[in-house]
Amino acid sequence: MAILDNGLKVGTGLAIGVGAILLAPVVIPAVAAIAKPLVKAGIKGGLVLYEKSIVALAEAKEVIEDLAAEARAEVSKERAMAAEVVVAETVASPGEQA
Repeated sequence: MAILDNGLKVGTGLAIGVGAILLAPVVIPAVAAIAKPLVKAGIKGGLVLYEKSIVALAEAKEVIEDLAAEARAEVSKERAMAAEVVVAETVASPGEQA
């Protein structure tokens, strides 16, 4: 009787299936009642993290813009000083031409 050789595995699987069907109406609402607050807390945490990251990125952007403006001002100042040196050298030696 080869059909009954695997009887324990078939019986166990059948018992698990029947048990799942009978317990599903009780277990699913209980799990949902526990899982809903956890999922809601996770979403709220994600929203708070998102809002904080927006603020942090805005602050970082402001710092970078300030640094870029300072760098532009320094480059402009250096160019103006270099132009003054060229003008001064030209005025000091008007007879020489490049």
